Amino acid sequence: MINYFASCSSYLLMFLFVLTTSCKAQVKSDSSQNKATDPNDIPSFMPVVDPPLSDPYFVHSKDTFSSQGPQSITRNILEDRKGIFWLASWQGIISYDGKQFTNHTLKEDLIKFHVFSVLEDRSGNLWFGTIRGGVYKYDGKSFTLFTTQDGLADNLIGCFMQDKAGNIWIGTDGGVSRYDGRKFTNFTTKDGLSGNSVNSIMQDKTGRIWIGTHRGEQGDLCYYDGKSFKLLTKEDGTRFSNVRAIEEDKDGIIWIGSQDGLCRYDPTASNKSGGKSMEFLTKDFIGYILEDKQGNLWLSKGVEGSSDMTLTKFDGKTFTEIKRDRQIFGIIEDSTGKIWFGSVDGAYQYDPQ
Repeated sequence: MINYFASCSSYLLMFLFVLTTSCKAQVKSDSSQNKATDPNDIPSFMPVVDPPLSDPYFVHSKDTFSSQGPQSITRNILEDRKGIFWLASWQGIISYDGKQFTNHTLKEDLIKFHVFSVLEDRSGNLWFGTIRGGVYKYDGKSFTLFTTQDGLADNLIGCFMQDKAGNIWIGTDGGVSRYDGRKFTNFTTKDGLSGNSVNSIMQDKTGRIWIGTHRGEQGDLCYYDGKSFKLLTKEDGTRFSNVRAIEEDKDGIIWIGSQDGLCRYDPTASNKSGGKSMEFLTKDFIGYILEDKQGNLWLSKGVEGSSDMTLTKFDGKTFTEIKRDRQIFGIIEDSTGKIWFGSVDGAYQYDPQ
């Protein structure tokens, strides 16, 4: 069963973004594919505005509190430790407690920019990445905004990751920012990063930081061992194209989603007799990857000859199409085993039972 949490009315899909750069950190108090085209791409060609203004393509909600979910693009979803769902949407930062949707962008009078990514750190803080508006940190009481004036590499935020040491890694359109709670340390292609437009970040069991990039001058997949960046290429020596997702499964296999398709990479295979370290299982674009509690992979998968995408389940042997839509965005498994994902017109919940 698939539950749909948005209005069923359709409207023009807009992928335009206004790109703004800097503003000082501020605190707001709590007042109460196709192979030819990548549908997940983030444009970086719009003019920069300084100081940051409201995004003219921000989708304004009618109500701050509603029984309906967002009716626009929802890029990522997170269930926090309290069981509250947080939606990164074109209508702003939206939470769902199982009964009511709350638009915090309107409620807290935050800057009105498209929200793209979300993370809960181990202290329970929530991090929200916007498109050209910077990063919001929410401690449960107030929102703090970080931008390039505070040391962030760029105000266009694509992804987050917290490493084993507690640092927050932020993928931007101008490189990677590592935040230790006091300051930002930035890495770009000058430091060996495979590209400055960062799509995905993951830390594996050995501690290596994997980074997927787009439009890279040196390549589109690399890892950081704590000292330097190492480029990873395909077995024929060619570079990956537009790496969108990196996931390590319970067995230590690295799954790479890109314009090239779904790649299975075993870092230890070269040490095994006759082992093959890298294998492509699909040729269709892969935008998101999630491993569920049973070890299945859930994919945002392109459709050959179409601009549509599918929510696809891979059990290690068979690919099963669950739902086809114009776009399938961030995928999560909630605490009850249900699968949530974003789309162009809101959020969906899928019950595998």
